[in-house]
Amino acid sequence: MRINPVQAVLASVAILSTAVLAEAIKPRELLASTEVAPDLDKIIPRDFGSWHLIPNVGLVTPSEPGAYLERDLSTRIYSQEVARGYADSAGNMIMFLVAYGPVQNYRLKSHLPEVCYGAAGFRVSAKAVTQLSYQDGAAPLTVSRLTAEKERRFEPITYWMKVGGDVATGVFDRQIARMKYGLRGIIPDGALIRVSTVGLSETVSYKLQDQFIHDLLAALRPQDRKFFTG
Repeated sequence: MRINPVQAVLASVAILSTAVLAEAIKPRELLASTEVAPDLDKIIPRDFGSWHLIPNVGLVTPSEPGAYLERDLSTRIYSQEVARGYADSAGNMIMFLVAYGPVQNYRLKSHLPEVCYGAAGFRVSAKAVTQLSYQDGAAPLTVSRLTAEKERRFEPITYWMKVGGDVATGVFDRQIARMKYGLRGIIPDGALIRVSTVGLSETVSYKLQDQFIHDLLAALRPQDRKFFTG
């Protein structure tokens, strides 16, 4: 088949223009370079409300061997990681994790807990998304819920992610948030916030987790609260 020279030239111009445009709008500025992330270990209180810190609690974390298939990659994703256990006055225990990374792009992005737990050998349930009210007059926080089970360990989990100033609960809305920043030439930072319990039913666990999240956010300074809620 003979190729029309004019069509060939137009096709070449279109391909070149697309490549130039893609390079021109490629995100280049790190949001983390213009907005300083708080020191999570300092701003997250060790005691608040009826909750107090308890030592030596085993959590599934992004840097745990076997938790991810690409451990070196996950190590580069997170620049801050806080993993703690808390108990209330009745002895109920909460496991709390916050992992922050300054770069969220197509290659480096926070891992979803369902991926993390699945890679660590847990059976993970289907995810549900719900709204959590944490402060009068504030928009509710959108969170994800799922359960992870391994041998005798049954762990209901509540989590959400931050992409820049947006809250995300899954792959789709995380992609939308990254695209929104990308169109402005910005590479957003990101964080994973996760709360879980062991040894309690789903209903009791989620009620306890909601109370913990409410109490934690109420204990933070307003400027620090924004890091978690957007």
